[in-house]
Amino acid sequence: MSPTTPIAVVGATGTGKSDLALDLAEHLGGEVINCDAMQQYRGMDIGTAKLPVDRRRGIPHHRLDVLEVTETASVADFRSEAEREIAEIRARGSVPILCGGSMMYLQALIDGWAIPDTDPRIRARYERRLEEIGVAALHAELARVDPEAARTILPTDPRRTVRALEVVELTGKPFSASRPTIGEPRWGTRILGVRCALAELDQRLEARTARMFSDGLVDEVRTLVAAGLLEGVTARRAIGYAQVLDEMDDDLRIDEQGLERAEERTFIGTRRYVRRQRSWFGRDHRIRWIDTDTLGRDAGAPTPLEAALDILGQENP
Repeated sequence: MSPTTPIAVVGATGTGKSDLALDLAEHLGGEVINCDAMQQYRGMDIGTAKLPVDRRRGIPHHRLDVLEVTETASVADFRSEAEREIAEIRARGSVPILCGGSMMYLQALIDGWAIPDTDPRIRARYERRLEEIGVAALHAELARVDPEAARTILPTDPRRTVRALEVVELTGKPFSASRPTIGEPRWGTRILGVRCALAELDQRLEARTARMFSDGLVDEVRTLVAAGLLEGVTARRAIGYAQVLDEMDDDLRIDEQGLERAEERTFIGTRRYVRRQRSWFGRDHRIRWIDTDTLGRDAGAPTPLEAALDILGQENP
């Protein structure tokens, strides 16, 4: 393993990826590259659980706050920019620490996924279709032209449904034909996965959701609406933001019942997304898993950092 071999820290939301990435960067002399699609947006801080600057321990972070909420996040653009930053970090003699839970972003980067280009006209047509008939009906249309894609995309996921239909029309092939082959990771990247028992993870997600709302998620949404959130395509659909927007009236007000519904739906949406993440990452045989459970943990059990360094063959701190 080269001194500058990238290390990816992957896993579901709420499992402790950021903490482990920081610990590894601090111990190995690394810089963190964000691989969470929604953390790329400026101002989307509370709802994405973006690590505040004063908690980054002075460690450089990349691919954070690089998009306006009016812009559309693109896997292809992310891959291109992250490749450049990996090269620059390695040239400085530092270790790129890839950290995030956006499955397609990570696989595009690690496996060199050749993402089909987007066509704004085709994308806009399917976006209009989505507004007209709703996500369930649009997903049914996807099932007719690409049954395999429909099986792997939730019928409640508008963004991936639109993208799959766009790719099918652009390429004339099933969406799955553009998926990468899982092989030797680029740059020899070592892939560490963090996981936690579902019962404990659900508790973490519930507490995380409650904290977001108590920390001011609703006010953050109002601020972002003023910055153009409603004009964007990707950002407004982020979990938490979409649920709050759904409950707001035209004056961006939300009553107590609406607030409760938004919080409950955010928790349910996050929990559903976590199941998808676990399924996706669980299929990757290259990942070495580290448990971050705290309930019932043995006093002498290694910390996540100690377990990671043991896997990487590094000297423990």
